[in-house]
Amino acid sequence: MSASWLLGLGVTTLRLGVPYIMAALGGTVSERAGVINIALEGLLLLSALAAALGAPHGAAAAALAGLGAGLAAAAVFGLLTVLLRANQVVCGVAMFLLADGLSRFLLKVVYGSTSNSPRLGQLEGHWAPLFVTGALLAGLLLHGLLGATTFGLRLRAVGEHPAAARSLGVPVHRVRLLAVLLSGLLTSVGGIWLVFDQRQFVALMSGGRGFIALAAMIFGGWRPLGAVGAALLFALAEALAVRLQAQGLPLPNYAVQMLPCGLTLVALGLRGAMGTRGSRPPAALGQPLD
Repeated sequence: MSASWLLGLGVTTLRLGVPYIMAALGGTVSERAGVINIALEGLLLLSALAAALGAPHGAAAAALAGLGAGLAAAAVFGLLTVLLRANQVVCGVAMFLLADGLSRFLLKVVYGSTSNSPRLGQLEGHWAPLFVTGALLAGLLLHGLLGATTFGLRLRAVGEHPAAARSLGVPVHRVRLLAVLLSGLLTSVGGIWLVFDQRQFVALMSGGRGFIALAAMIFGGWRPLGAVGAALLFALAEALAVRLQAQGLPLPNYAVQMLPCGLTLVALGLRGAMGTRGSRPPAALGQPLD
């Protein structure tokens, strides 16, 4: 392997890693507050759809539309899971199904197709350095937020011992709802990047990245920097698959394309074998508070 090939692999990994990183960070902040967030895949898809719909008005409008959609979807998810105490896993799956159906419906209404939008020329530009830098900085900022601020301490407290936190005057429901909203904002950046990168919206373009991001979050020990590192590992697997296909190697396409998912299974298996060594899930994860 030449140095240029390895450099290209690294650049591709960083570019592909943005949605993995942002969704993994979104899942981390939500689950550290005690809310299981299976909705990451749906949040990626809805924010990507909104960015595509806003693209005719310019790149800034596309980004704002994507952020707004991610925040709105997270608010619905938070209302159901935090305030109404609905089952968090079921609501997360429902959010994904809603995102899939709504995206196909709006594609048909706006573009006359249920599969994809036309090319979005308004998003032309060199956006990769901005999004990659933002994703890496988001990991550092979230690490500082959770570990060195009062809000971070409260967020971790409601994820570990919500009853004890409430007895000390911490508004558990408010903190959890804010964590879910922040999760939506972080994840939506990944969805926006998918559209900016491909300059098009395609049905189900999230491609399972939200679910793989959950695996990255778990493998990273529910810690922001660990989640970033694991997300880059999964992005490396996808980048390697892309590079191998470009090389024209005599390998079946399905064998190459299953690399990221195969790595996900291996990572989850390793995390299960490690048990609680080095990290563990929040003690009150998935437990609503009356």
